[in-house]
Amino acid sequence: MTLAVTLLGTGSPMPAPDRAGPATLISTGEGDDAEHYLIDAGRGVLMRLAAAGLGAPNLTAVLLTHLHSDHITDLNDVITTRWVMTFTETPLTIVGPVGTQKVVDHILASLDPDVEYRIAHHEDLNHRPPVTVIEVERGAVTLPDGQGGTVVITCDQTDHKPVEPSVGYRFDYNGAAVVAAGDTVPCPGLDALCAGADAVVHTVIRKDIIANIPMQRMKDTLDYHSSPEEAAQTAAKAGLSTLILTHYVPPMPLSGTEDDWRALAAAHFVGAIEIGDDLHRVEIAPSQP
Repeated sequence: MTLAVTLLGTGSPMPAPDRAGPATLISTGEGDDAEHYLIDAGRGVLMRLAAAGLGAPNLTAVLLTHLHSDHITDLNDVITTRWVMTFTETPLTIVGPVGTQKVVDHILASLDPDVEYRIAHHEDLNHRPPVTVIEVERGAVTLPDGQGGTVVITCDQTDHKPVEPSVGYRFDYNGAAVVAAGDTVPCPGLDALCAGADAVVHTVIRKDIIANIPMQRMKDTLDYHSSPEEAAQTAAKAGLSTLILTHYVPPMPLSGTEDDWRALAAAHFVGAIEIGDDLHRVEIAPSQP
């Protein structure tokens, strides 16, 4: 069984009718042996997860790359839905950079009225949402006993300053490895994660278009995101076989077609370049000797 990447949400902070907010699913295995890792929890993530045939109870863990609002918009929905749709106490593990515990604590506090209503109404719902937070910086990501175990997860620092810290994750399984970069410019931490891997899921923006928009707030995004060209250079430098682009800004078709985006990356990377709508799925097999 290979590692599978599903682009649950390929959108951005700007709401779009056909693209959910940033969210990627890394999966392997089948049935009770399956492991499903949600990377970020943007707008509409559970709707897209349902379209993929899964729900919050199926998630092995949620891993946050950083704490920008568009990447955690629906984390509260994941927490609540996991709680009310499981019938034994099943903690949700949330992994993220330093600061994640504070954010989750505030989310749980905001849910207090809802939690009280549900506990008062449902006799079998007699506990608060069980959530375990693991803050990481770099190195191995160790989940609580009984969660995961087949997929090896590591992380490292990425560069999305002034959003700091931000992290990327690497998932190794059965000889295959996929990196989820999150929002970042090229940096040593991302290079370290990609070394010896097979694929990277990379957020990208069209700097050639945004630079010409007469709005400083849009131009401010240029210095802490990668373009398709820069993402391709990162993939080429690591010798990867597959580059998976997501988080398209501006959204297609306003910024052209998939072929336009692919051509920008292809000028710097000779491997497979995957671009698609929400729910686009890519299976990654080992490509390294």
